Amino acid sequence: MNTYTAYVEFDPETNLYVGIVPGVPGAHTQAASLDELQANLKEVLELCLEEYGNEREDLPRFVGLQLIEVSV
Repeated sequence: MNTYTAYVEFDPETNLYVGIVPGVPGAHTQAASLDELQANLKEVLELCLEEYGNEREDLPRFVGLQLIEVSV
């Protein structure tokens, strides 16, 4: 079993949570709750990884997040 990191935001315009899995093209979804978002992300990630098959090793690897300080 593999573990992936998802990036989650809340969109106040739609009142939906939006999630993406960095490094896996097409692995993004939205939902009304965090539990629903997690289930949706798992489903879409499994579908994407099935599609890539053995080429998964060629996908970009998520490294991490950085905080950037700006004066604006």
